[in-house]
Amino acid sequence: MESQSSSQLPLVVIVGPTASGKTGLAINLAKKYGGEIICADSRTIYKGMNIGTAKPTQKEQKEVPHWGLDLIEPGEVFTAADFKRYATQKIEEIRKRDNVPFLVGGTGLYIDSVLFDYSFGREKDERLREKLNEMSIEELQNYCRKNNIDLPNNLHNKRHLIGVIERKGNANQRRSVPISTSIIVGITTDTAILSRRITERTEQLLQDGVVDEAIKLGKKYGWDSEAFTGNAYRALKLYLKNEITEDEMKEKITTLDRQLAKRQRTWFRRNEHIQWLSLDDAEDYISSRLAIR
Repeated sequence: MESQSSSQLPLVVIVGPTASGKTGLAINLAKKYGGEIICADSRTIYKGMNIGTAKPTQKEQKEVPHWGLDLIEPGEVFTAADFKRYATQKIEEIRKRDNVPFLVGGTGLYIDSVLFDYSFGREKDERLREKLNEMSIEELQNYCRKNNIDLPNNLHNKRHLIGVIERKGNANQRRSVPISTSIIVGITTDTAILSRRITERTEQLLQDGVVDEAIKLGKKYGWDSEAFTGNAYRALKLYLKNEITEDEMKEKITTLDRQLAKRQRTWFRRNEHIQWLSLDDAEDYISSRLAIR
């Protein structure tokens, strides 16, 4: 890239459904153009949950600096507002090192909070928070439906459900267009190919030892921790309690990930500023944009 002030270095944003190849693309480009990756994923923020959340491997993390991983213990609270503050600070730090920040992930609210510079509302009503915490996930979902509140991207995540309810009538302010200097790409993948990748990744999780990881995490944090509402751990919990077979557990993980991919695509399709491209075309497009800066 041509020389430019650090504040003008672009923010490369790569989004798309789970298993679409975002991480591999970002690593290749970051290595080529001197980049650092900020992971925008509401699951990889948890310490110790490495295999089940499909975190970048240690090898990948050594190849390119990664941020947004292992931020909190399972059970601790980390909101979209927390992520926005964290990511914004990291973008500034990366640019000061004359490197290119890459914001990569599938958690739509995390991405949008940075891209559209969300200004989050006032502090939460603690009495309302207590009341909502006492409700089950199903009760929270029904509350949203009855009160015309859009369900969050992860409608099985209690924290996300509580968040959208608390924000009702206290809407977050945001820009109408993305922040300047951003390059925004979404990865398109044929549905059949994506389904196959998700199935293959489930098998890889098991080969990598996700069952043993789940056992250790369950003993340490307890299975009621919200961190275990992630797709793989939800199925593993049932398997380890002998409520489903190993084959049923594999199928459940695969099905949940396919459903997640569908929700992610629905979320990102709302953003008219995303340039939707295949993996190969996305690499060429981002390279062409970075090469002339």
